[in-house]
Amino acid sequence: MANQDTFLIPILPRQLGQLQGFRVLPAHLAYRIGRGPHLFRSEGSVPPQGGVMVLDASGFDGFGSGGGFCQEVVRECLSRNFSGAVLDFDVRLPPLEGIAAQLDESFARRGWNLYVPESYGRCAPRAMVMISSALSGGSLTLRLEEAQERFGRDRIALALEPAAEDFFLPSPSGSGTPLSREALSRLMERLQPSVFFSNELCARYFTYTNPDGGAHFVLFDDGETLARKVDTARRLDIHTFLAPWEQIKEYAQSLGLSRTQPAAHRLR
Repeated sequence: MANQDTFLIPILPRQLGQLQGFRVLPAHLAYRIGRGPHLFRSEGSVPPQGGVMVLDASGFDGFGSGGGFCQEVVRECLSRNFSGAVLDFDVRLPPLEGIAAQLDESFARRGWNLYVPESYGRCAPRAMVMISSALSGGSLTLRLEEAQERFGRDRIALALEPAAEDFFLPSPSGSGTPLSREALSRLMERLQPSVFFSNELCARYFTYTNPDGGAHFVLFDDGETLARKVDTARRLDIHTFLAPWEQIKEYAQSLGLSRTQPAAHRLR
């Protein structure tokens, strides 16, 4: 029997109604690590039920012991019937490493799922490790295979991050200037470029030259490229995906996230 995909959809509380009818797991963007540390829920948000919690650590000051905080997380998950948590940790700090390790152990005892960034994969040996779909070089297949070798074949989740970047060549850092969807559309409308597809990156690209002779390489995603990235992961037996709603909602159909049809009622 084929493995079934699990799509976790990070989403704001006010947008939850947009997921009605989709067979996905909401990941609630309503929690953060505050001073203490203590668990804080977004002001004014209706307490969510079901799905998983997303923990934002962007404002964490790095002080305090994580033991009490982890107990708060477990109590909130029990209260809200959450089945796990996503650790949205952008930086690696020793206190956050300790929190990841403690939650990993607590969640494993309860049969819950923990999802951690790649840099925290060693701190939480039972957790699913999130690997970004956004690449500017190399091969997505090799990237995922290397992650499976490092962390285990069953521990990898693909984090879909629709990208659009403009690279000034040469680009030794591998980082470009992010483009909004509107900026990308305006650029393509102005240039009318020939667009190509990279099988290695599973992304589209085009090149152009400034009037002063500067060469540019533009790499971007759309619904088809995201679907190709999902298919690439499936071929490696990866079936867990994170897909932020605000970034992928226009591509939901391309990703196979169709709404379930309500049962028909017979007229009497």
